[in-house]
Amino acid sequence: MLSSTRPTRRAAARTLQATAGAAAVALALTACGGAAEGSEEGSGEDGPITLKVATFNDFGYTEEMLAEYTDEHPNVTVEHITAATTDDARSNMTTKLAAGGEGLADIEAIEVDWLPELMQYPDLFTDLADPALDGRWVDWKVQQATTPEGKVIGYGTDIGPEAICYRSDLFEEAGLPTDRAEVAELLGGESATWEDYFAAGREFVKKSDAAWYDSAAGTFQGMVNQLPAAFEDPESGEPKALGDNTEVKDIYDEITASVEDDLSAGLEQWGGDWDAGFQNDAFATMLCPAWMTGPIEERSGGVEGWDVADVFPGGGGNWGGSFLTVPASGENTEAAKELAAWLTDPAQQTKAFESAGTFPSQLEAQDSEAVQSFTNPFFNDAPVGEIFSTRAQNIDGAPYKGAHYFAIRDEVTNALNRVDISKSQDAQKSWDEAVEKAAALG
Repeated sequence: MLSSTRPTRRAAARTLQATAGAAAVALALTACGGAAEGSEEGSGEDGPITLKVATFNDFGYTEEMLAEYTDEHPNVTVEHITAATTDDARSNMTTKLAAGGEGLADIEAIEVDWLPELMQYPDLFTDLADPALDGRWVDWKVQQATTPEGKVIGYGTDIGPEAICYRSDLFEEAGLPTDRAEVAELLGGESATWEDYFAAGREFVKKSDAAWYDSAAGTFQGMVNQLPAAFEDPESGEPKALGDNTEVKDIYDEITASVEDDLSAGLEQWGGDWDAGFQNDAFATMLCPAWMTGPIEERSGGVEGWDVADVFPGGGGNWGGSFLTVPASGENTEAAKELAAWLTDPAQQTKAFESAGTFPSQLEAQDSEAVQSFTNPFFNDAPVGEIFSTRAQNIDGAPYKGAHYFAIRDEVTNALNRVDISKSQDAQKSWDEAVEKAAALG
């Protein structure tokens, strides 16, 4: 799950800081080695304990939900800590892991794109493998958090099946269809391509003062996630030379061409201008993983017209998704493991979806009547449960993301931001800079 405080990654300066931080953290983690195993005192039977759960944004963990757990476990107090942004959460977690884990919560939520880095240090996490939970999640979700040796470092929360969210009122003003089924056909239907999506955008901007989509970097995230192995060789784990990476360069060229044609609103996702753009009719569509419905609604108070089309260019796509980990340095790792399993139970994940739009990775939850029949009043009563279930069925596994993915992806994102947001370079010069900086990463 990503959200208002859960950016794909921030633009130029902040992204460079994050990349530099990632390198520093990797060195620090290598230096510190494994963390000491925490005590395993069970679920509070021997006395009262407090379990801290650290998340970011809205995981759908309401006070009522957590009260259910404490009612069932009277010796356990659950303290929920929410970071302001994902960058804040990641920085806090990796910094403390590098220091041996002291100060970490008993349960730490992580975003899927952190996994390649964290999986290099499995001893820092409690093994969550449990035969009793086999079959709970879609297979590829479990595989993402499983080391080659079979250690499971995270229980899956949500996944991010993608559709297209759109402003039906802006479509109507531009003379485009507004019915969600007709919009899906406009964008190519079951065989939708990115060429279809951008072509519709070029027609739209001829007739509207609004842009077609919000952010080049956000659009890139959806497109690059469809590549089986965008930046690294799955066999060796070694990075591909960005200058020779024609798959990524083709995506980059397609997006920057659309920027030149004024399809992008040129907004930094999760920034203040992006927030304001929802109120200012700045754009008409955006790539929309299930969790994005919450941030859209949060920023669009008083704005009517948002809807969801059951379509996604290029087939299925997954953007984001999170896990709950149990740091090995915790004092109550067994109790924390039990709580993490409960929070990722299908019943809880169904409630989280209803509360925050986080589409569950649990098969039973996906098939539940509560999810399948769920509609979202803000999005014109769109049957979002059914739509995102269909989108989830089109996801063909998870792309390969190794230890170099995060840093290389950020360099391409920076390049797009220089073209789209700061407009400080043309597309070719910005790409050349990304190639140079990616090569310097080693």
